[in-house]
Amino acid sequence: MERGWKPVLVIAGWQTAASLCYYSIFAATSFVREDFDLSRTLVGVFLTAALLGYTLNLFPSGAAVDGFGERRMMVASLLALAGGAVAVSLAPNYLLLLGAAVLLGGAYATAMPASNKGIVASAPRGRENLAMGVKQVGVTAGSGAASLVVTGVAAVLAWRLGFWVIAVVAGGYVAVFWFAYSGTGGTGRWELPDLSKLTGDRAYLLLVAAGLFVGATIFSMLGYVILYVEDVVGAGAAAGGVVLALTQAAGSAGRVGAGSLADRLGSADSAATVSLVQLGGAVALFGALGAGVTSLPIAAAVFGGLGLTVLGMTGVYYSCLGELVPSEDLGAATAGGQTAINLGGLLAPPAFGYLADTAGYRVGWAAMAVLSACGVVLLWGVRREIAGYS
Repeated sequence: MERGWKPVLVIAGWQTAASLCYYSIFAATSFVREDFDLSRTLVGVFLTAALLGYTLNLFPSGAAVDGFGERRMMVASLLALAGGAVAVSLAPNYLLLLGAAVLLGGAYATAMPASNKGIVASAPRGRENLAMGVKQVGVTAGSGAASLVVTGVAAVLAWRLGFWVIAVVAGGYVAVFWFAYSGTGGTGRWELPDLSKLTGDRAYLLLVAAGLFVGATIFSMLGYVILYVEDVVGAGAAAGGVVLALTQAAGSAGRVGAGSLADRLGSADSAATVSLVQLGGAVALFGALGAGVTSLPIAAAVFGGLGLTVLGMTGVYYSCLGELVPSEDLGAATAGGQTAINLGGLLAPPAFGYLADTAGYRVGWAAMAVLSACGVVLLWGVRREIAGYS
């Protein structure tokens, strides 16, 4: 496969369609809470169910990507995501809703191992960080579009119909992707990865540990933006959907900007440095929410800032990870990093919901500031380790 921007953009389009499906559940939190009469904690459990399916399938799907190539797995994954979105819309009770969320998350597990492998193989030389950031824009673009589709369709019809619209879009992109992307090969066999080489790399282990705190803050923030706008700011779900879309749009800008900056710095630790600065900014912004924000414009500005920082750092996070491991181990390495991010997402949203129920949102946001600070310390360690290599 030749290097260039065309395959990068095709992969970014696939990532957008995949994220449109998966992140639709974050846009539906207000409607799910109302339809199923849930507490904030149980809303968090719903989000955790999707992350559980996502996490359990990461290493198996990463092994499949390394074994059979990313093209086949990305086609199968997008079809399964469309089916999962439909399953969520059809769930008649809370238990079946949780089961549908698990299936949706499991279908999304292929996304990071497959798309990262494709970007590493196709990105123009010297522009790898920017290419990864462009691809990661697909996550925020898909999520932002999902928030507008779900809340927009709900305003005129019913929120469940929004999931059908999303499924149709995802299914349509399967045909586009199949003809536009050739992909890379694999080993021809499925086998779980040998992690012994990765566990001996101190910088990789520190980066994976930082991912735990990144995931905790990202998934908690995304899961409760709309509810916070409703419960504290006093605006409706539609306004919350706009704030969530704004946050994702800022995240897209942050990913492209961070990747371009890391390429311009050009040093071995540039990706780690940029991600460190971004997560440090998130500490201050979560602290501002902890101090109390009740104005819609100010809340939108703060969440937009979090989009630029904590959401905007995932592109350089994966670029840093790709620089630490050989390309033949990238599927397994990505699965390890994404597993850590997901574990943070598994634990934090229900805990945040519990804090919001019992102590108030301000305490929950303050806890996110503390978790972000822990991630900053670990990224500082990554930067020192990489600097020591060179």
